Amino acid sequence: MSTGALVAIIVVVIVVAAVVIVAMAAARRRRLQRRFGPEYDRVVGERGSQLKAESELAGRERRIRSLEIRPLGDTARANYASSWRTIQEQFVDQPENAVVKAQALVTTVMKDRGYPLEGHDQMLADLSVEHAGTLEQYRLAHTISQSVARGQASTEDLRQAMIKYRALFSDLLGGAVAPDGGMAARDDVAPDGDLAGRSAETRTAGGTGPTAEVSALDADPAGPDPGGPYPAGADPAAAGSATAAVPADEPRQAPARRRRR
Repeated sequence: MSTGALVAIIVVVIVVAAVVIVAMAAARRRRLQRRFGPEYDRVVGERGSQLKAESELAGRERRIRSLEIRPLGDTARANYASSWRTIQEQFVDQPENAVVKAQALVTTVMKDRGYPLEGHDQMLADLSVEHAGTLEQYRLAHTISQSVARGQASTEDLRQAMIKYRALFSDLLGGAVAPDGGMAARDDVAPDGDLAGRSAETRTAGGTGPTAEVSALDADPAGPDPGGPYPAGADPAAAGSATAAVPADEPRQAPARRRRR
């Protein structure tokens, strides 16, 4: 084989290898972007480099694979859902205490799922692998909790903290108690920690009695619209549906209901 032919073969091999490497890097980038969502962009901004950010995110994935992260059993999920409803009811009279308990409950669920509690930053990194969609909600809730500890949180701050803790809580829980005592899929978890699809009139706190008419957590801070039975700005058709989709960081506009005699 001539020297020219050998050089040509080497060049082709190098070009092919380069194309493969570029393609693999692009595929990994797309996968990490899909998995981590906004967290990908946040880490890139912090590290100032896509390569450094992707190396860190890939490291988070390796760490999670080395841990024993496990789903909750049906009984544990039902108990945690009941605990959340109890805490949310306490928000009416003790909002600061409810926020503290909500934070503690989320941490307890994390521990039960197998997440190590090695410090706040490490917890966020671990959660980002499987719960990137609700991670920013948890960050904001934690920031508000720090304001609570300093006595600098308003009632609206406290309400927002509960809503944002609830987002990660529902994500970690993966379901709630169904009317028949079974477990519902994650998408069926209502924003109040109860099961979407179950009549609001018949939901119970821990299965022992009727709930409050309108959750203080989800009530419109501006108050009800004097011109009608629904909170200001609410769509009566949407408000009447117990299964309406509600963004994690938006309060649900619940219709007013008469007390039973």
